[in-house]
Amino acid sequence: MKKTISTAFLLIGTLSVSAAGQAMSGVTANNHPNSISAGAPALEPAGLVRVLARNEVSDNAPAVTITTVPASPTEIYLVGIGDVLDVQLPQTPLNRSSLFTVLSGGMLDYPLISNPIPVAGLTAAEVAALLRQEIKIFEKPDVIVAVRDYASHNVTVTGLVSAPGIKPLRREAVPLYVVISQSLPLAEAARATITRTGAQPLTVELSDSNATSTLVIPGDVIKVLAMPVGPTEFFFAGGEVASPGQKPYHAGLTLTQAILASGGPTKNAGTKVQVSRQAANGRLVKTEYNLRNIQNGKAPDPVLQKGDRLEMDEQ
Repeated sequence: MKKTISTAFLLIGTLSVSAAGQAMSGVTANNHPNSISAGAPALEPAGLVRVLARNEVSDNAPAVTITTVPASPTEIYLVGIGDVLDVQLPQTPLNRSSLFTVLSGGMLDYPLISNPIPVAGLTAAEVAALLRQEIKIFEKPDVIVAVRDYASHNVTVTGLVSAPGIKPLRREAVPLYVVISQSLPLAEAARATITRTGAQPLTVELSDSNATSTLVIPGDVIKVLAMPVGPTEFFFAGGEVASPGQKPYHAGLTLTQAILASGGPTKNAGTKVQVSRQAANGRLVKTEYNLRNIQNGKAPDPVLQKGDRLEMDEQ
């Protein structure tokens, strides 16, 4: 009896899933442009492809249609190429497990059916239902299929973890914290960047439990990083400089360097610079310098201290 199998794929739609069923939210650290912030758009799992599989027989026997119900990507696994399936027929003389790898093209070559069948994109239960219809040497056989080796769904983890590398996923999507914990983050790990094809990289603060519930999907690359070290000491520039305000300070910073770091003098700037420094008694002590003499080598370029306040005079 000639039989044909056709598999149609139905796109149910993109399932936006994150902590508490809401868009990802988190905290912005150091104003990082790609950090998660409250109300920011979430990285969403790709649209899940669910399957309508139909087994049609040429002798007009009733067709069997398997229709699946859309589920959260954290609750299902769709079989892919390279996965190893454990197929059991418990109520038959072949009451033992047999392992079969999903071949190139998503096909399963099972010895008790006449032709390989397409299984990529099906759940294990759906694969079992297809086999149940195709196995003809037993009448209405009970077929159980489970995934033994998860090979088709992977993410890559790099950075500050003790166990970097390729990590298999056992669902269509899993929370970030699951993958991070499996990778054994180091003590200095503070954030993770998720890179996904077709999306902007997204940075997640590991201290934010809501943000670490962000879902990762196969193909994601996750890099675990330390918190950026920002300046903790400053000087302050005012007057006729192009970019006044609070500026990072480092040991050995000179007056002319500080002026350049503040955008340089404006066109209205004079030659005098006032540097105010807080004394031990809390009062400001002001010292005046001639910028032209410093630039001409007639006077030394003074070294500033953290907290100094410089002000360029007008002409």
